[in-house]
Amino acid sequence: MSNNNRPIRSFVLRQGRLTKGQQYALEHLWPRYGIEIADTQLDFTNLFQREAPITLEIGFGNGESLATMAKAAPERNFLGIEVHRPGVGRLLHLIKEYELSNLRIIHDDAVEVLKRRIPKHSIDTVQLFFPDPWHKKKHNKRRIVQTEFVQLIYSLLISGGIFHLATDWEAYAEHMSEVMEASEHFASTSDSPFSTKPDSRPLTKFENRGLKLGHGVWDLLYKSI
Repeated sequence: MSNNNRPIRSFVLRQGRLTKGQQYALEHLWPRYGIEIADTQLDFTNLFQREAPITLEIGFGNGESLATMAKAAPERNFLGIEVHRPGVGRLLHLIKEYELSNLRIIHDDAVEVLKRRIPKHSIDTVQLFFPDPWHKKKHNKRRIVQTEFVQLIYSLLISGGIFHLATDWEAYAEHMSEVMEASEHFASTSDSPFSTKPDSRPLTKFENRGLKLGHGVWDLLYKSI
């Protein structure tokens, strides 16, 4: 069978080994906080048992940043999408540790979830922090931030909703800014494509380590118009 029609993935599936804690969380906490794969659109009011602004994070990694944000903003609902099981297990553990009721998880390919499961104009904020930069030129087409993807994000945001991107690769930051500036549906919240890191985005230990080594980090905050 030909693979010519397979979609280009913006990630490499590296499941990794699960710790005992992650395995426990997946077995015992997933039924409460996890969202099973399906093709039906989500009903956020029913899912969270309340109405509140929704922050959706694409690719939350080990989940520490997202859990910290959910803990700091109990008045908001948070939805995280991650394809790697160890990260899902880690975030489930943090949900229990922080006693969070405003965070749910989907373990699946984010783009497919966005297309199938998220109702149009239902999300207040979309976060995309430190996605794979695919720094080799021949792999640039695998970068998730492309014109079609930005159009998809716009279709999910409420009017005036925020798309917050961050990267520690300067070349990718420039690529992000070019794609976002070319979109007629978004405008930067700053005087330039790049913004000061908002206090709402926690500084991760890996990011802090890079900053101490002199590495740059670029935040881009764009409002849907």
